[in-house]
Amino acid sequence: MSNCCGQSHRVVSARLSEPAVDPPQPARITTACKSSHPLPWGKINPEARCRIELFIIRHAESGNNSLGDNRARVVDPSITDLGQRQAAILAQHLATGSTQDLIPGAAPGSARAVPRKGYGITSLYCSPMLRSLQTAHPIKEALGLLPKVWVDIHERGGMFLEQGEDQESVGHPGMTRPEILAKYPDYQLPPGITGEGWWNRGREDPATAAGRAIRVAEDLAAMSGTEERVAIITHGAFMNILFKALLDQLPGNHIYYRHNNTGISRVSIRKGSATEVISLNRLDHLPSDLVS
Repeated sequence: MSNCCGQSHRVVSARLSEPAVDPPQPARITTACKSSHPLPWGKINPEARCRIELFIIRHAESGNNSLGDNRARVVDPSITDLGQRQAAILAQHLATGSTQDLIPGAAPGSARAVPRKGYGITSLYCSPMLRSLQTAHPIKEALGLLPKVWVDIHERGGMFLEQGEDQESVGHPGMTRPEILAKYPDYQLPPGITGEGWWNRGREDPATAAGRAIRVAEDLAAMSGTEERVAIITHGAFMNILFKALLDQLPGNHIYYRHNNTGISRVSIRKGSATEVISLNRLDHLPSDLVS
């Protein structure tokens, strides 16, 4: 995979081993982890320990990912046959696969860990882009969780296509509310996804995308009082800027957090403590011939 902008940068790739529509604003937290930040789709959990485990996952391979010529790109591609296989394997892995969790009370940096069968995910989010909606579906079936569509985790740039001889960027509306619900009737959609789509503007510029990533990072950190183990199905270029936002890094091009299709990164956020990166771009759920 190459940088879509053709810019030179250092790639961080580890195997461990314009404003968008805001989600609904629920009641503010009333627990000991009280936060003044409104949470997307938040639900008060009195048992929350002010800590959230984030599993940030790139969608399965899309038609655009498989292209040899970017001029053949489409605005909202579906996942490929290979992508469908990736998504099915990912779903089963999240449901029953092994992961390593620290024993409660273990000192930071301790090697003591207990194997967990399944990731224990309690909430599942996806973007309104088709490839993310499709990747979330087998996960929904495997985990019994209804996906919550979060507009702000869409791919960098939004819904656009470069058209004409000058390759001018032309904005597109994205899937409408009826179109999404026709395919995925039990997905939870925010009010901002309407009968006119969810984008309806031009191409998102880099500064606006970086600001959106910061907003999402703040929302995720604020969830530490209401959520426990959250998976988000998002997009490669957005994951790069989201990681920089989570880690308080500048949104430049000298570092790139690369993720393969269905690559899983895990971040632990505890209120009042450091953000802990547990793993980056884990792909051990995929056989080598399905890595893309």
